[in-house]
Amino acid sequence: MTTLPPFTAGLHEVGDGCYAYLQPDGGWGLSNAGLVAADGGALLVDTLFDLPRTREMLQAMKRSVPAAGRIATVVNTHSHPDHTAGNALLPEATVIASHATIEEMRRMADGEDLYGKILRDWRSYGEAGAYLHEIMGSRFALTFGHRALPAQGFDEDYELHVGTKLVRLVKIGPAHTRGDAVVYLPRERVLYTGDVLFNEVHPAVTDIPVSAWIAACERLLTWDIEVIVPGHGPVAELAVVRRQRDYFTYLQREAKARFDAGLQVWEAAHEISLEACRGWADEERIIMTLHSLYGEFGAPRVDPLEVLAMAHRLRRKSRGPKS
Repeated sequence: MTTLPPFTAGLHEVGDGCYAYLQPDGGWGLSNAGLVAADGGALLVDTLFDLPRTREMLQAMKRSVPAAGRIATVVNTHSHPDHTAGNALLPEATVIASHATIEEMRRMADGEDLYGKILRDWRSYGEAGAYLHEIMGSRFALTFGHRALPAQGFDEDYELHVGTKLVRLVKIGPAHTRGDAVVYLPRERVLYTGDVLFNEVHPAVTDIPVSAWIAACERLLTWDIEVIVPGHGPVAELAVVRRQRDYFTYLQREAKARFDAGLQVWEAAHEISLEACRGWADEERIIMTLHSLYGEFGAPRVDPLEVLAMAHRLRRKSRGPKS
């Protein structure tokens, strides 16, 4: 039986030469990263949301694992800046991601990123702007200039070695994004999922159908895995993938019943019980999930700014006005 590390900030060993860098409480922007080290070499799984946090992480890794001073490869599991913004601090490393992720990052760099536009000028976006400033803009040293893009891409599977360790990169999206990839060490039975898995944190659904994310979970459940480092939240075992799948199927079923009864997303969010996930971070994300599900059921799309405003109101309701 594997002993999982506590969910405390910093670097934790999760397998032979495999490490997780954790950021409690795992909510908005507080992502995890991974380190694989062997035979004097090292691979980094994701960077963090800003340069100060990434710099602190790299220093902590070097103090504990000497090979971390020679990171040759960085894998970006997906395009979002809380997993990629620190790439610039590793100019000598080869950054790898799926081709779909590279394309998404390129569009974001070209300004085709709604969240980035809002965060740059949040006061001009009303309640949606206030929400993103509260959960991200006020908490991180965000930069909006050039972001280091991956130099190497892959389509489905890609294998490499860190010393004698076999590392498989597997494109498993679309799920959280179109380009999601996971990092799997089959001999060590360790998996780094990026945001394909959230643990004790409500998943952040984007514009990908929830049904696709359920399918990605089903695929992972067939793998031989002992330890999982999720994109957000505590280190876990395979059962947590099943729990996330069941979370989505529960919301899918409950949302369909409310949709068929003529309820709007806001009304459904207040009716559906989240008792089974009490204490998870970022409960207001249920608004994004229900909006996505309603779209799958045929409802007209809602203005994304209104979806963010609804999330803000739900966050205020659940946390109080001074959260």
